Amino acid sequence: MNRPEHSQPEGNQHILVGLGNPGREYARTRHNVGFMLIDRLSVRLDAQGMRLQSDAIVTTARLEDRRILLAKPQTYMNLSGRAVQALARFYKTPLSNLLVAYDDLDLPLGSLRLRPGGGPGGQKGMASTLEMLGSQDVARLRIGIGRPPGRMDPAAYVLQAFTERELELVSEVLLQAEDAALAFVRDGIDAAMNRFNRGSAA
Repeated sequence: MNRPEHSQPEGNQHILVGLGNPGREYARTRHNVGFMLIDRLSVRLDAQGMRLQSDAIVTTARLEDRRILLAKPQTYMNLSGRAVQALARFYKTPLSNLLVAYDDLDLPLGSLRLRPGGGPGGQKGMASTLEMLGSQDVARLRIGIGRPPGRMDPAAYVLQAFTERELELVSEVLLQAEDAALAFVRDGIDAAMNRFNRGSAA
């Protein structure tokens, strides 16, 4: 793998992080929509230089004059913040240029919502990220996976693979999520929220 680029402060440096669990067995599970988004963005932006850095798989892309680091923490979900903090520190990236994408049980499948900050809402990867960064002012892109059926344990539900029918909806919302993430990079969280949160659940 390529060696990490030298750290330097850059006002146009952004980091887009997708949360998930490493390993093929988790690739199509509900908990991994954050990873799915980063994979799609990597293709869309023709990202280069895939490497392991700071407990994350990262690639580098550009959007106009902006440099973007796309990251998938490899620590497993509940320790994700360790990788996010290390990358933000290494690249001297302000929190205003960081966006974290993850699955959300409280949003219906096929929906998404951007938020500029707040608590983790029970999502352990986001909880770890906020704790390690020492702030709740971290923009996030919540991708809905819906609630588990009946009395099913949410912990088991999020590790369950999407059905083929569900994957059709997931593909549609991930396309919207790509656009939302890139709008964040171009225009900031407020403008992206105004565009993509219309009609979304709270």
